[in-house]
Amino acid sequence: MKKVLYLVRHAKAEDRTSFQRDHDRDLVSEGIMAAARVGRHLAAMGVKPDCLISSTANRAKDTGKVMAEQLHIDPESMVLEARLFDGGPKAYMAAINEVNRECQSVMLFGHNPDISYFAEFLTHADVGSMSKGAVAIIEFDGLEWAEVSGRTGQLVDLISPKKLKES
Repeated sequence: MKKVLYLVRHAKAEDRTSFQRDHDRDLVSEGIMAAARVGRHLAAMGVKPDCLISSTANRAKDTGKVMAEQLHIDPESMVLEARLFDGGPKAYMAAINEVNRECQSVMLFGHNPDISYFAEFLTHADVGSMSKGAVAIIEFDGLEWAEVSGRTGQLVDLISPKKLKES
């Protein structure tokens, strides 16, 4: 059985300020629109993940909520994972390895540079730095989530809001 992972870098957020914690930065209107555009594109592709996981940071959660709405998924079903914020690629690996085996597809919302490194680690593809709001679609053939590790996935597509806007 094939498992599918959608790694989503949060969409464009407010710039850092000295009086606001990085964790609390919100999406800007451009980010909300980009997340909705990518979500609509994924919905048109027939994407409907079984499980949603997000960093607890506002910008990641809100990207997840906007995309969930476009995919006709209850945003409240999203699992929040604190270690995805500044936890490094190991935190991403742990979050994926702990996914319920009943989930055939997972959408995970996180941050750069970790999410880009993680996509490259899983696939050994040259992903580079994922743009804000981008989605890396990775397939795993014949593996359970607990068995996923480096170079076990195949990068199927890399979708960015900018590419969708241009087409």
